[in-house]
Parts: sequence; C-alpha cells; structure tokens
Amino acid sequence: MKPVLTAADLERLPEGGEVTVTRETLITPLARDEAERRGITLRIVSSHEREGSGVASGAPEQSEESGRAVAIGADHGGFELKEQLKGYLRDWGYKALDLGTDSTAAVDYPDFAEAVANAVSRGEARLGVVVDSSGIGSSIAANKVAGARAALCYDRATARSSREHNDANVLSLGAKLISLEAAREILAIWLSTPFAGGRHQRRVDKIRSIEEHGTKKQ
Repeated sequence: MKPVLTAADLERLPEGGEVTVTRETLITPLARDEAERRGITLRIVSSHEREGSGVASGAPEQSEESGRAVAIGADHGGFELKEQLKGYLRDWGYKALDLGTDSTAAVDYPDFAEAVANAVSRGEARLGVVVDSSGIGSSIAANKVAGARAALCYDRATARSSREHNDANVLSLGAKLISLEAAREILAIWLSTPFAGGRHQRRVDKIRSIEEHGTKKQ
C-alpha cells in the first residue's frame, strides 16, 4: 500500500521544518497547503535513499488493514463522492468493495448503509465507508447492524478519535457538507489510525455489551 502524508502528520513539526517522504507517498491537498502555509519543506527521495539516510518519513505507518477490502456504499446524494473515494482506496492499495448505488437516481440510504455494515460484520470487509448527503442517516442505519460501529466524521480530529478511541469500523461522510479534499483527508487519517486499546478497550467492550443485551431482548 502506498504511504499517505496528511496535514495531521505535519502538526508536530515546527514552522520552517522539513519532512522526508518517498516518491511513492500520496500527499493530500490539505497537507500541501499546510506545508506551504507554515513553510515546511517536503523533501522527496527514493525509497532506497530514505532507507540509507536513516531519516524517517513523515507519512503515517501503513495501517494493519493494508491490502484488505474496504466496503463502500452510498445513496444518490453520496454517489459522486463514493466514486471519487473508490479511486483513492485503490490508489492506496485497498480493494474497494462497491455495494452501490450506481447512479444519481433517487434511492434509500438505509439499504446501502445496511449492506456496508453487514459486509463488515460478516468479515467480508475489514472496514466500511457510507456516504449520503449529510452522513447522519447512514450512520444511524449502519449502527443498527450488530458488530458495526459507525462514526460520522467531518474533520481530522473526529476521524482520528473515532478510530483511536472508539475502534469505529464504519466511516460515515456527508457529501453535501464537506469538500472532496476534506473527505479525502478524513478517509486517509481514518484508515491509517489504529485503535489505541488500553482504557478505550474497556469502553468499547461496554458498547458491545449494550449491543448484546439489546439483541437478546428482541
């Protein structure tokens, strides 16, 4: 999988600093803007040069989901963004499992959110992405599926927190509320952020417990 450099990776660098990345690194538009704004130099080298120099790349470590399938689905309001995100997933080395819709003709978002959440719950995909106009409805629908933990994310902080603290396995995006560049940045951070475990594991376990109790009552 190709490494990805996001604006979040530049936050720890001082103004006027330098970060070394390989030619294979995908640099998000927001990362380029952040580097220009803060005078950070992006030094691009070959993989061989980086290994020989001992200089660490500013790109995040490849995620443990590298090479696994990511299920993605959208209603008509999220169709165009879905198509763009599919391309990014493939560029980054993921297998995009497209579960529809296939046009801008009006459809119902719960159908596609359920399909993505089921794919994740059944293990057909390690992670999932759902898109509609606001992202709200799809996140609600996906969370009705046992085993799915869908998070509506709208910036870098929510993307990172949902994975690091909540072990979210479905990302929900609102196509009409964020730009394509922001969606790409959010997706890149979300995919590359691992679950922190520790005290957060106890809390995720309690979420699972609530889910199990609710299932038993049905």
